[in-house]
Amino acid sequence: MSSVADIIETMKSRFDPSAASGLDLIFQFTIKDADNHYLVVKDGTCEVHHGDANEPNVTLLMDSKTFKGITTGEIGGMQAFMFGKLRAEGDVKLAMKLSELFPF
Repeated sequence: MSSVADIIETMKSRFDPSAASGLDLIFQFTIKDADNHYLVVKDGTCEVHHGDANEPNVTLLMDSKTFKGITTGEIGGMQAFMFGKLRAEGDVKLAMKLSELFPF
């Protein structure tokens, strides 16, 4: 299994700058069994950081298996949420934006 850090880097390579035009958001990924990371999406750019953001717009909480499944398309984010494998805090609607910002 790829590490969470590897998966985050893969996400960065799929980033669609045009979908991020005018945005200023922080997505926190709190992974129960691995290191945490966050993404800063700001006006067409994406920066990856290790650890916890001070004031994320949305925090997504899950284990590494669920994270990998969502980022590879094996399981949909909504499906993971409905099965209790994913929890969101903050502006939950922003979690839906991830599929636009990081298309498969």
